[in-house]
Amino acid sequence: MQAELMQKLNDAVQTLREGELVDAKVLAVENNTLYLDVGPRKTGIVYGAEYQNAKNVLKNIKNGDIVSVKVVSAENDEGFVELSLREAEKDMAWKLVKEKKNEDNPFTIKVSKVNKGGLLTEVSGISAFLPTSQLSPEKYPKVPEGDKTKILRKLQSFIGMEIKVKILDFDEKANQIILTEESKENEQIKKTLQSLKMGDKVEGKISGIVNFGAFIKFALPGKGLEETAEEELLEGLIHISELDWQLIEDPSQIVQVGDKVKAEIIDISQGRVSLSLKVLKKDPWQELILKQGDDIKGIVVRFNPFGAFIQLKKEIGEDDQTKIQGLIHISEFGTEAKMKEKLEVGKEYDFQILSFQPQRHWMSLRLK
Repeated sequence: MQAELMQKLNDAVQTLREGELVDAKVLAVENNTLYLDVGPRKTGIVYGAEYQNAKNVLKNIKNGDIVSVKVVSAENDEGFVELSLREAEKDMAWKLVKEKKNEDNPFTIKVSKVNKGGLLTEVSGISAFLPTSQLSPEKYPKVPEGDKTKILRKLQSFIGMEIKVKILDFDEKANQIILTEESKENEQIKKTLQSLKMGDKVEGKISGIVNFGAFIKFALPGKGLEETAEEELLEGLIHISELDWQLIEDPSQIVQVGDKVKAEIIDISQGRVSLSLKVLKKDPWQELILKQGDDIKGIVVRFNPFGAFIQLKKEIGEDDQTKIQGLIHISEFGTEAKMKEKLEVGKEYDFQILSFQPQRHWMSLRLK
C-alpha cells in the first residue's frame, strides 16, 4: 500500500512540465523570494527577475492564497521548481482574449490614450488598439478636408470614455489586439442592412471627409435621395482607394461634403457598409494602348522614399479626367539625393516604359 502511494506521489511530481500552468499555494515571502506549494514533495519559487516583474501582484498576496503560476524549470540545481507569476498572468490574459474573440460578444473598454491612428486601451491587461476606421459612424472624426491636427484633437476628447467593442483580430506573438466598435444600430436598421447586398448601386451625398476616405449617407437601392427622409438614410464609408482610379493623397481632391454621388456597395460586415465610386467609372488603364519599351512624356507629381510618381501628360479620352501615373524606382538613380538632382516636381520629362500591367494598374518607368 505504501509502495503504491509512493508511486502516485512520484507520478504527481513527474506531471510538472516546463511551460505548464498550475495552481499553487503561497507558503511564504522571504528575501525577495516567493515560496509556493506545487504538489507532493515539491516546493516552487518565484525569484530574481520573475519576482521583480510580479511586484504589483505580490503586494496583495498573503500566506495560504492559491495563485496561478507557470513552470519555468521543473527542477533547478537546488531542487526547487522555478515559477513565473507574470507569465501565468499573460497566458491567462490571452486565454480570455481568445474566448472573447470566439464568443464574438461585445464588451466595454475605457480609452486611456490616443494617437493619430486611433484609440489605445487594454484588454485583460494587454495593450489594445481601436483604429479610427473601426469607430462607429457616430464617433468618426468627420473633420473638414481631413485635417490631421483637428482629427487628433477630436480623438483626444475620447480619453476616459467607455466604448463597447469587439475583438477584430489579434496576434499573440506580436502582443497586439485590434478592436472594432460595436455597432449601435437598432433592429430596423439591422433588418435594412440585411436587405442590402454587394453590387447594389445607390444614390447618396458625401456627409464627411477624413484622411482615409469619405462618408456617404445613401438611400436604399432603387430609391433616390429626394424621396428618402434624412433619418432613413444609411451611412457608409468610401475608402480613399475607392474614390477614383488615380492615386490620391487627399479625398477632397475628388469629393466635397454635400456632393451628390452614385456609388456601389462592395462590402457589408459587422454592421458597416463599404462603398466605391471608382467601380462606376470607366477604368482608364484598360483604355491605354501602351507596351514595354514605348516612349512617353510625363510630369513629376511627387517623390517618396522608393521613387517618383510620374503623371502621363496626355489624359485618356476627351471626357476622362482621370490621371494615369507610373513610378520610376529610386534604383534608377541610386540614391534619393541623385533622384532629386535629375527630377523636379512639376516638370515634364521623357520616359521609357519598363513594365506595363493594366490589370494591376501598374507602370514602371525609366528616364530617357
